[in-house]
Amino acid sequence: MASAWITTRTTAGGVKRYRVMYRVGGRESAPRYAGSFATKREAIARKAWAVGELAAMRVPDGQLPNDAVAPTVAEVAARWQAARVDVAAGTLQTYRVALGRVLPRLGDSAIDEVDAQEVAALVADLHAAGLKKQTIRKTVSVLAMVLDHARIEPNPARDRLTVKLPREERRHVEPPTADHVEAVVRLLPRRYRLPVIVLDATGMRVGELEALLWGDVDEPRSRWRIAPSKTGRPRWVAPPSLLFETVLTLCPRDDRHADRRVFENVTSERLRTALTRACTGAGVPAFSPHDLRHRRVSLLHLGGMPWARIGELVGHDDLVTTARTYTHVVVDERELDYAELLV
Repeated sequence: MASAWITTRTTAGGVKRYRVMYRVGGRESAPRYAGSFATKREAIARKAWAVGELAAMRVPDGQLPNDAVAPTVAEVAARWQAARVDVAAGTLQTYRVALGRVLPRLGDSAIDEVDAQEVAALVADLHAAGLKKQTIRKTVSVLAMVLDHARIEPNPARDRLTVKLPREERRHVEPPTADHVEAVVRLLPRRYRLPVIVLDATGMRVGELEALLWGDVDEPRSRWRIAPSKTGRPRWVAPPSLLFETVLTLCPRDDRHADRRVFENVTSERLRTALTRACTGAGVPAFSPHDLRHRRVSLLHLGGMPWARIGELVGHDDLVTTARTYTHVVVDERELDYAELLV
């Protein structure tokens, strides 16, 4: 016999929810979902409506008897990712990483039961785990897009009254000095020395260096093309001739397949780890591959290069970003002796 009833559930944020369930037949039929509510009054009203629909021989939620209940966050996330044919592969990878932080906590929750308190609890958990503010912001943004895909209104991930990002002091970037870079390069394992020197000389992003392929190298003009640029537009990078010739020695010409990586066995994570260890060993302030990009932009600016040209060289769309974020008062303006460091 058809029936309807109310159950309760406490969310991860400690909030009580009232769920209305029903059966279209006897106990042998599967329970079905008719909604989740913050108050018992709303749940009672929905239950009464469901009972009326069942009495009228109608399925309360308009679904066919063999339809599933409300999908979980994990199910909607999978559909949303499959639908994002409009973004690049790198962006999809960013989404996957962010969902890797969301789904362990909310993946089994019904998509329409996620509330702002649960999202706030997710933010608190990520902050307690030591994640940076920008990482948490990206995670919440991806969750918001998943909820938008499910047509959840209002979207709890966009509730600015309840969901607060952690306060974080803005990091003041101090590009490493030439002495510090030289000391660190000398302590690096040999396979990481050339990549670090290339980053210092060109201002490339570490992800661009990692993804550089031999098919992007233009040997006659001594340059290479940054195809997966963050701005979405390719650009040419022309390193100092000594560095370009040294890069060419990494692989015999006959083995330079178009889809083969130039800096094989060098990943951004391994390079960051090697830099951190070398900084510790050299007794200098730790710096990252991206700090070398800050150093290069600052040196170009001090050399009198126009903002537009600097933005073109390093792949910036917004010249304000170049001027405000990437230029610093560097302690010294000395260029490195690349020939000595490559010995």
